[in-house]
Amino acid sequence: MKNNNLQLRTYFLNLRKQQIIMNTTTDDEMALSEHIEEFSQRIIFCLFILLAATLICFFDIKDIVKIFQAPALGVKFLQFSPGEYFFASLKIATFCGLLISSPITIYQIILYVLPGMTKKEREILLPMTIGSGILFGIGLLFSYFFLVPAALNFFINYGSEVVEPFWSFNQYFDFIAVLIFTTGIAFQVPVIQVVLGLLGILSGKTMLSAWKYVIVGSTILAAIITPSTDPVTQILLTVALISLYIGGSSIVILLNK
Repeated sequence: MKNNNLQLRTYFLNLRKQQIIMNTTTDDEMALSEHIEEFSQRIIFCLFILLAATLICFFDIKDIVKIFQAPALGVKFLQFSPGEYFFASLKIATFCGLLISSPITIYQIILYVLPGMTKKEREILLPMTIGSGILFGIGLLFSYFFLVPAALNFFINYGSEVVEPFWSFNQYFDFIAVLIFTTGIAFQVPVIQVVLGLLGILSGKTMLSAWKYVIVGSTILAAIITPSTDPVTQILLTVALISLYIGGSSIVILLNK
């Protein structure tokens, strides 16, 4: 009789364990499906915002084109193939749409990952994201108002006595877009430094002690980033990168105090 009762209890205990395992598996599957659904909804929303921003820019493309043409004073743009200006307009609209919609996209990413982060990670993520966005915007403005005019003036004046400046608008935009975007990315140097400092990989003093390598590295990076080969643009970007590096090192020193 005791053996029968013991077997019966063991049977019910095993049955209960199986139910708990099944419920846990079901909850995990539901949680995973909810995460996938939320992720897909945010992706669709971001794509919709990108499409809307691109269409708005395309409908106002003439004014945007004038903004891109403004640094090229005295240059006449030509269309060397059928539809060149049309396809260039599409690229400009998409480029501007990406820039306009990027803050919303980043915000959606933050909302998605925020619930799974600790309080300390949130305190780090939010300021870093805001700082990264501000630095990227400063990089765009610095490139547009300083690097682009310097590069264009060099090319225009260099051959002004020999050739007349008639440029392909499509190639001109590619030149401008690459220079502006890569400069915005290069301005993320302080953000990378702060991350390394907070993780304890490098200290601010160690960063400053490597100033010789920083000068060489900044010069090489400036030469890679700038699509032109003129020394003025490279010197301006090199000085900007060195200044950003020193500023990032100083911030790391202040944060460690």
